[in-house]
Amino acid sequence: MPSTNRWEQLNREIIACERCPRLRAYCRTIARDKRRAYENWTYWGRPVPNFGDRRARLLLVGLAPAAHGGNRTGRVFTGDRSGDWLFRALHKAGFANQPTSTDSADGLKLIDCAITAVCHCAPPDNKPPLDEIAECRDWLIETIDVLPMRVLLALGQIGWQAALREARRREWHSGKMPKFGHGALVELAGDRWLLGSFHPSQQNTFTGKLTEPMFDEVFQTARRLLR
Repeated sequence: MPSTNRWEQLNREIIACERCPRLRAYCRTIARDKRRAYENWTYWGRPVPNFGDRRARLLLVGLAPAAHGGNRTGRVFTGDRSGDWLFRALHKAGFANQPTSTDSADGLKLIDCAITAVCHCAPPDNKPPLDEIAECRDWLIETIDVLPMRVLLALGQIGWQAALREARRREWHSGKMPKFGHGALVELAGDRWLLGSFHPSQQNTFTGKLTEPMFDEVFQTARRLLR
């Protein structure tokens, strides 16, 4: 079990990261200019740390903070519609103490679950290039190092690729590369699993590509695997 100090130190290192000047400049600009609906907010504007239970066996791998979501609130998937979908599903599956997340002081706690991101800074158009994803890779490696993780749940294609790349680097998986898909499941070494889900972005939820029953089923699968 990781110490509280190690988990908190990792998050402090993420917050202090300045590896990608383009992303840091973009996040600061968004934090300064703001969106009219949030003009009274003091934006976070820094790399967004991991969030959740330091004893988590379920680790969610998302893409990146939203410019006016996590980049505003300072917590992943907090303050945007993707988060509304995610925390409702986590609460229903018993991985969160409440179904909503509005700001970093709203009392939300995750249970046996943690959330990280492929990229910890909000990227323009939600599309970080490969070189900036690579600069953030160490944070994913260290996050997996400090958690007693058994299920990696990748939210979206990019999260799947990053999780699978890391699983193969650790020799938890070899052979043919499994394809991403909603509900895709890959057995890893050491009684671990990689699970895929469509990302709860508006692009997927507004079009019906991802429905609430589909999303709930993924977390039910994660719960069964942890048993």
